[in-house]
Formats: sequence, C-alpha cells, structure tokens
Amino acid sequence: MEKPPATAVEASACGKVILLGEHAVVYGRPALAVPVCGLRAWVRAEPGPPGSGCWIEARDLGEILRLTTAPADSPLARAVRLALAHLDVPEPDLRLVLWSALPIAGGLGSGAAVATALIRAVFRWFGRPTDPAVIAALVYEVEKLHHGTPSGIDNTVIAYERPLRFVRGQAPVFFTIARPLPLLIADSGIPSPTRETVAAVRAGWAAEPARYETLFDAIAALVWEAEARLAIGDLEGLGGLLDVNHRLLVELGVSAPALDRLVVAARQAGALGAKLTGGGRGGNIIALVPPERMEAVAQALRAAGARAIYRTVVPPTAAAPGG
Repeated sequence: MEKPPATAVEASACGKVILLGEHAVVYGRPALAVPVCGLRAWVRAEPGPPGSGCWIEARDLGEILRLTTAPADSPLARAVRLALAHLDVPEPDLRLVLWSALPIAGGLGSGAAVATALIRAVFRWFGRPTDPAVIAALVYEVEKLHHGTPSGIDNTVIAYERPLRFVRGQAPVFFTIARPLPLLIADSGIPSPTRETVAAVRAGWAAEPARYETLFDAIAALVWEAEARLAIGDLEGLGGLLDVNHRLLVELGVSAPALDRLVVAARQAGALGAKLTGGGRGGNIIALVPPERMEAVAQALRAAGARAIYRTVVPPTAAAPGG
C-alpha cells in the first residue's frame, strides 16, 4: 500500500450547467452540458492522529461525520467509502475538510461536485491517479442517493471538466465551441427537488408514453441542432433553441412561476435566449447574453427576483480526437 503524505493535499471539482436536454436525457436522448469552472467544491485531506480514523467536516453544512458511524445514506460518507473500496485500502487516519461555492439543490451539480472533490482527495492522499472515467463511475453511485434515477450527466461532465454531449449508457462525446459562450446563471432561491421532478416526469411518461416520447424527441432534435450551432459560433441561433427547450420543459411540468419570470426578464433585457437548467421547479436558469448586455440583463434578473447571479464564460474548445 502506498504511504500517505505527511502533509495535507487538496482536490476540487467544478459545477456544471445543462445547456439543453435535461429530463429527456434520462430516456436515452442526448444532452449538452458544460462545466462552470469558477464555481467549485474543495476538499483538503489532512493527516489525523494515529488511531483516529476518518472524519469528514462539511463546513457549509455545519456537519462533522465519523466514517465508521455515518449512516449508509450519507452522500459524503458514501463517496469516501466508495473511494476506499475502489482503492482496496483500509480506513486511514484522515480528516477531510469540505467547502463549496456551489448552491445546494440549484441545478449546478453541487452534489456531484462535492462527491468528485471528496473522491479525488482520497485518491490523491493515496497517490493514485484520478482517471475521469473511474471518478465519474464512482460519483454516479453517490448520485443515486440524491436523485434516485440519475441520468449520469452531472458526474460525467464534472469528472471530465469539459463540454460534452451525453447519452445514457454511451461514452461521452466532447463537442466543439467555436466562440466564447457567455452565460448568466440566475438562482431563483427555491431549492430544486431533482429526485421529485425526475419521479414526476416518470409518472407522466408512464401515464402518457406517446405524448412524453414526442416531447423527448423534440428536445433531442434541439440538442443536435444546438451542437451544430455551437460548432460554427452561431450564438443567436443557439439562443432561440434555448427558448424552445424551455417551452418544452414547461410542457413536461418541470418549470415554476419563479423560473418563468426570470426567463422572461432575461429575454426582455437583451438575452439571446434563456431556459431553466437542471431538475426544475426551482434552482437556476441560464441566459445566453452578449457581453455588452450582461449588466442590463443581470439588473433585470435581480428585479425579477433572482437571489444570486453568477457570470461564466465557457471558452472555445475543440472536440477530442476521434470525436
């Protein structure tokens, strides 16, 4: 077994937003997601006294867990247990200190980011490589506690920290962004109950499969068109697709009046397009905003009730070799 370091090591993980395709992605359709690199979860792994075991301190939650006594349904403890089991190492004398800039239950992948940072920290403590595919698979198991039937998109885009097209059960495909993608993320201040919205969509699909399959197909068509628009830098065309995707999410029943107000406010203030992102019924919206309109749109979003606003620019990128 590798000898752990005598001093602390750190690891972090980014947030994410889904550009298009949420909910439909659970049913085998594609979705596009991008990392939000400026909003991160951090973990510092520090050596503990001999015989102390492993402890997890979540500063933002005011929570301290001892790994040996933490409940089975604790996502934090599950992440650490999965990492140790994968590495096939005994519980170390270790203190894992966690803090995050990501809002909880906001559709920005907070749970997946925290789990990714924890698992990376444990891997680094034991000197093991943090292969994105391995990390994504482990975090997916943690995501089941959060979402019941997760799509797999959060853990994948966060583990790889690259824009990607995701189809459930398939290898991720990194796509091309020809021009910088300037986004405003507006937090409604309402927690997004992703597990509940996923379950509600599943119930609707079970009751009206033909209607829901048609909606999922329409969302999938938007995703493919959006990928083509991004590849040529057509942000105006992309904005229109975001608008249509939001309308389809409204039809799926996963929007909310607060989200709709923010979407309308962003558009009226000069956004090229806007939509909810993530599970819906709360959480965040994203708006595609030209740089010269950023401040005007941000002011309009605050006036419409946004509790917090984050600015991010996804840089241009090329597809990975071989797609």
